[in-house]
Amino acid sequence: MKVLIVGSGGREHAIAYSVAKSDKVDKIYCAPGNAGIAELAECTPIGAMEFDKIVAFAKEKEIDLVIVGMDDPLVGGLVDELEAAGIRAFGPRKNAAILEGSKAFSKDLMKKYNIPTAGYENFEDPDEALAYLKTAKFPIVLKADGLALGKGVLICGTYEEAEAGVKTIMVDKQFGTSGNTMVVEEFMTGREVSVLSFVDGNTVKTMTSAQDHKRAGDGDTGLNTGGMGTFSPSPFYTKEVEEFCGKYIYQATVDAMKAEGRPFKGIIFFGLMLTEEGPKVLEYNARFGDPEAQVVLPRMKNDIVEVMEACVDGTLDKIDLQFEDNAAVCVVLASDGYPVKYDKGLPVTGLEEFRKHDGYYCFHAGTKFDGEQIVTNGGRVLGVTAKGRDLKEARANAYAATEWVKFDNKYMRHDIGKAIDEA
Repeated sequence: MKVLIVGSGGREHAIAYSVAKSDKVDKIYCAPGNAGIAELAECTPIGAMEFDKIVAFAKEKEIDLVIVGMDDPLVGGLVDELEAAGIRAFGPRKNAAILEGSKAFSKDLMKKYNIPTAGYENFEDPDEALAYLKTAKFPIVLKADGLALGKGVLICGTYEEAEAGVKTIMVDKQFGTSGNTMVVEEFMTGREVSVLSFVDGNTVKTMTSAQDHKRAGDGDTGLNTGGMGTFSPSPFYTKEVEEFCGKYIYQATVDAMKAEGRPFKGIIFFGLMLTEEGPKVLEYNARFGDPEAQVVLPRMKNDIVEVMEACVDGTLDKIDLQFEDNAAVCVVLASDGYPVKYDKGLPVTGLEEFRKHDGYYCFHAGTKFDGEQIVTNGGRVLGVTAKGRDLKEARANAYAATEWVKFDNKYMRHDIGKAIDEA
């Protein structure tokens, strides 16, 4: 088979790593890719939103399967355009990707089908939102309706903070048109858990659990980011939690989308909050998490291409999804100043060390070639992942491996999985 992966981040590198292990695949392409993906795939300088060029490239190269890694092209309808051209694609169509593309849609879906989530209201008028917030209980959560690179969520402790948040999202449009509608949501407390799942329109098969660290600084301080690190599995995701979610959240969501005439094929990422009242949905994503994919996929035993084809063909019920009985931790190496302002073009060294050690991975997120030299090309530069017999060992291995990599202004959190390590 020939496979084309669409995207350029650490998630797409993790997908390419898994695809490269498949006996079914002879050739991998990536659009646009990065310096790390280039070791596994032939990268082509086509942007993820250049749909016409992607379709033409897939036809020219006689691609057997296109894997769309990123949210923007999924929500924009890339899968629809590929299928219309007779090209097999893994990922939800536009009318199903709305599950991530509109938080207002997903909240209304959960309400309609009794899927556990936080109480909420949707607003299109900032004055109406402010009037509602005057009567609200704090802290409270404000969410831009559309895609915002994982940064469109504000937790407000006071009315004054919420007033500023409404201005940021709805008036100043800091997240662009994503802020045309805003969700005001009850603040939930508890442990967060991420569960990625394969879906074929009817059947849902969940992967091993993970947990992300969103804030830029140690101790969950600082600005929200795309994710500063993650670990898998979550010790808080018990058998009882899994059974509850399987019945009232996972299958219920797939069935709800089908009932709405929006059958979902691809990846549903369930962001969960384990509250005192039981598990509730924080958010849905319509693709692999980043950096969750970097700890989940290295632990998967199955041939990923076989699983993805089963999702496309509607035969996922015949797949026995299996994961290694171990743990993995990913520490993101960022450029200092992320997620606001940071330098690019800084030389990266030490990457060859990862080829010498089994169970250690370096997934490229923001890198490119400057001649023969790999340099930084984004806020999140690399995801250093390591396995271990348990989370404590995996964490120690991952942090040891971060020392192999050198670049100016290297920044990372030092507490990824620490609470678990100390538990």
